[in-house]
Amino acid sequence: MKRSRIWFQTTGLRSMSALLKSIEEQARALSAEDRARLAESMLESLHTSIAEIEALWAEEIEERVSAFDRGEITSYPAEEVFAEARRSLQ
Repeated sequence: MKRSRIWFQTTGLRSMSALLKSIEEQARALSAEDRARLAESMLESLHTSIAEIEALWAEEIEERVSAFDRGEITSYPAEEVFAEARRSLQ
């Protein structure tokens, strides 16, 4: 019983690998634009959707701007920020 289960599992892996290879070949035949859409869709299936991430960033931006407007955030001139960044890279 144990041997047949292992055989089935490894056979299933080989089948999945063949399926994956077939899908990959089909995907490579797509236009660059369609491949980009497919990649985006596949990444979304693994993680939070891009729309959801964009909505969260919009909230964060709104909160930061509001905090700046209320005087709760210290701002620095861009020249100082870039000069500090260059110094830290040396």
